[in-house]
Amino acid sequence: MQNVRGGFRAVLLSLSLLSACAASDPSRSSSNPDAMQSGVLGNYLAGRFALSEGDAVTAARDLLRAAAARPNDQELTEQAFLACLMAGRPEAVKLAPRVPDSQFSRLVLAGADIKAGRWSGAEQNFRKLPRQGMTQVLQPLLLAWAQLGDGRPDSALSTLQPYVEDPRFRALFVANAAMIADLGNRPDEAGKLYHALETGMAEPNLRLSQQLASYQVRTGQAVDAQRTLAALAGVATDMSIALPNLLANANKRVVTKPSDGVAETYFTFAAMLRAQDMNDYSLVMLRMALDLRPDFTAARLLIADIQTSQRHPAMALTVLNDVSPSDPIYPVVELRRATLMNMLGRTDEAMRVLARLSDEYSFSPLPDTARGDILRAKKQFPEAVLAYDKAINRVAKPGPADWVLFYSRGVAEDQARQWPKAEADLQKALELAPNQPFVLNYLGYSWADMGHNLEKARQMIQAAAQARPNDGAITDSLGWIQFRMGDVAAAVKTLERAVELEPEDSTINGHLGDAYWAAGRKIEAQYQWRRALTLNPTPDDAAKLEAKLNTQQPGQVLSGQ
Repeated sequence: MQNVRGGFRAVLLSLSLLSACAASDPSRSSSNPDAMQSGVLGNYLAGRFALSEGDAVTAARDLLRAAAARPNDQELTEQAFLACLMAGRPEAVKLAPRVPDSQFSRLVLAGADIKAGRWSGAEQNFRKLPRQGMTQVLQPLLLAWAQLGDGRPDSALSTLQPYVEDPRFRALFVANAAMIADLGNRPDEAGKLYHALETGMAEPNLRLSQQLASYQVRTGQAVDAQRTLAALAGVATDMSIALPNLLANANKRVVTKPSDGVAETYFTFAAMLRAQDMNDYSLVMLRMALDLRPDFTAARLLIADIQTSQRHPAMALTVLNDVSPSDPIYPVVELRRATLMNMLGRTDEAMRVLARLSDEYSFSPLPDTARGDILRAKKQFPEAVLAYDKAINRVAKPGPADWVLFYSRGVAEDQARQWPKAEADLQKALELAPNQPFVLNYLGYSWADMGHNLEKARQMIQAAAQARPNDGAITDSLGWIQFRMGDVAAAVKTLERAVELEPEDSTINGHLGDAYWAAGRKIEAQYQWRRALTLNPTPDDAAKLEAKLNTQQPGQVLSGQ
């Protein structure tokens, strides 16, 4: 994530998407040295801190107070405006005319025009966006939707025509041109464009797949629509639970009016920015999308994803609480809500949501998988195994994507001291995904820890380490197998690197202590064991560490990772 702590201006100006954006910097003081009187200073600093923590709601509140006290301070006005945009507050519209140099203000003013039906005014605001960087991509899309809103579909299609052959963004322009032709009652042109979208879509995504499937159903291609939507599960597993709903609603247009098209454009760019960890600007675009289309569930999910990554699960939950149960991807939202409830300590409530989903979507393993994950995290391993049992029983023919189910159950079984069952599940996971580094590591480490199949375990862990060379747990496994096979010098070197990668891991520090002891470095070994004791080891591991220190001998090795 691009951290806001470095300054909001640094975040925005680093974007190639809006290279001319005139944003203010909450990391520096106001340009007026006498501006920050006591109350204003407190609100200003509180707003800056809230922004640095990704809390746009609090930042907007405090910066608005500061800006109200200093109405002629342009920097405060700009910062309050941006914070209001990120928080989705209506004050952004009132502040927009006061920050004319900001491209965001043009987009906000255009949004006000759109909601008032002033499409020519929206078009003029879009035309005032400077054609720099990726604004060259954003502007023609917005202009085309404004022209359609103004009743000029042919002008809209002409605006996009120069871009539909651009290989960099072809799918984006083709998809928008297809929807514009479709809404503008240009069926022949729409058919050609949807066909181009179908043949040129490199990888399925929710919005493009919904758009294409809608056209296919409405033109008598129901089988093709089913195939289009079914492909989503291959790239987004959680969408599999929503597939029946998506199919049932496939006859409905995804974009029903031009303002929806503008919202789709904002959402598309927000998703691109999120992929680049440009979360602040992504939030601004998503808030503008929701302003035009409050029922835009995909936008709400992306906002929740960003807020969760910024450690604001309560805000993320609030955003998702407004999703209607009639929405086709409602079960996906409910899975996410259950995860957030659990993060907030509302585990019983989360489990009730998941139990209801399990009953309502009896074909899907996802609700019971989520239940198993929660129970396993809470070290309720026998209960987790039962949840995974139920999930796996719903998978008629396990495929490569199902490796995680068997891996998760295997881990729970291992922790529940059911090793024969765990070993079988881990081997099944490896059969489904032979190169999966987590499975290679867990099974290889377990064998190494037991002194079984050491040579095969070494090969598996080496393969995992090659796939994930900077993973501390896997590096620890490699060092541990070296230790178990008698190569103490190599083990010390590898385990030292593992500790560098995961310095706060008790097991890894304990392993390094064992290797030091075997190498004759007894003082260093005792230091590592003492350090491991400070890092919240399991009760069993803590007892083993204490025994080593008390008897001055390595004693028993620590339990598995």
